[in-house]
Amino acid sequence: MKSVLLTGVAGFIANEVACQWLKKGIHIVGVDNMNDYYDVSIKEHRLKRLEEFGNFELHKIDIESYKDLNKLFEKNDFSAVVNLAARAGVRYSLVNPFVYFTTNTLGNLNLVQLCQLHNVKKYVLASTSSLYAGQPMPFMESLPVNTPISPYAASKKAAEVTAYSFHNLYDLDISVVRYFTVYGPAGRPDMCIFRFIKWIDQGEPIELFGDGSQSRDFTFVTDIAAGTIAASEKKLGFEVINLGGGQSPHTINHVIQMIEGLLGKKANIEYKPFHKADIKETRADISKANDLLDWTPQVSLEEGIQQSVQWYLDNHDWVSKVNL
Repeated sequence: MKSVLLTGVAGFIANEVACQWLKKGIHIVGVDNMNDYYDVSIKEHRLKRLEEFGNFELHKIDIESYKDLNKLFEKNDFSAVVNLAARAGVRYSLVNPFVYFTTNTLGNLNLVQLCQLHNVKKYVLASTSSLYAGQPMPFMESLPVNTPISPYAASKKAAEVTAYSFHNLYDLDISVVRYFTVYGPAGRPDMCIFRFIKWIDQGEPIELFGDGSQSRDFTFVTDIAAGTIAASEKKLGFEVINLGGGQSPHTINHVIQMIEGLLGKKANIEYKPFHKADIKETRADISKANDLLDWTPQVSLEEGIQQSVQWYLDNHDWVSKVNL
């Protein structure tokens, strides 16, 4: 690969993908609209580590703008397009479902259309384990995912099927990577790991939806990035591939206890009703990722939580002021 268009580059996962690729000498054309869905200061923090690389360029545009994207395609000869720009978060998708479809679905359509017009043969789409709601575990890619229980999941389903239609019509090589509960340093402040660390450190009540027995297949961000890169470098036709932790799911209560131990502070838990748009348990079957990508996660939950807490402590002066 020589040059890659990477969307959502100021976001949690895309920023790590960019960093790993830049270290390999790949030229990254990064796109991000820098929206304020969560505190922009953390996006600016992520971008700072990319600025030291001469093979990185940033364009502050929105993937909803076909015109702006087309200008990038006209000026560059992309080896691949990796679409990690998205409106994320299940609960907010109930508040403003429209923006989820204009970004996650229409934005994806803009990109696959431009790939076929400009002869970019490889496209990677980030998707979500939220699509597996109601399916038996472990979640396998062959399961029917036709019952999305939130607008967020529905917008990702729409993106997946749109991508398939472009593969079928134009022979685009498309890999859909379904992520399972990604966490790590500089994570999203609307996600539980970041919030729990900050709330426990500052002695604020933890908002816990449900009794904490719900469990997740937590996956460390460096592993997710490595799997995404592996998918982009393989010619696979059209494949949907799970990227998950590969361990037994861990309960939210267990994660809280780990953070308490690392901070030496006790959590003050404020229990709230379980949200109907949430899934109670996730567990990925990652055998396909292992077979097709030679990928297995390397970072245990214990190591990953420790790194996340350490990052928070190392950046305490400004991170403690991040709005949740």
